[in-house]
Amino acid sequence: MFNLFKKKPKIMKLDAQYRKLLAEAHKLSKINRKASDSKVVEANEILKQIESLQMQNKHSV
Repeated sequence: MFNLFKKKPKIMKLDAQYRKLLAEAHKLSKINRKASDSKVVEANEILKQIESLQMQNKHSV
């Protein structure tokens, strides 16, 4: 019940944003290839952030 007010970890937020951008890129790939490519680039930048956070967590444990 009290989990409603807890913050999501940053990795989970970034993962949700990454998945959303990939879904948008997939939809745009049928309509506008250039816009789709830019969404994929944004998603890859977020993926790099996720990987760096995972490496930090791995080293801190």
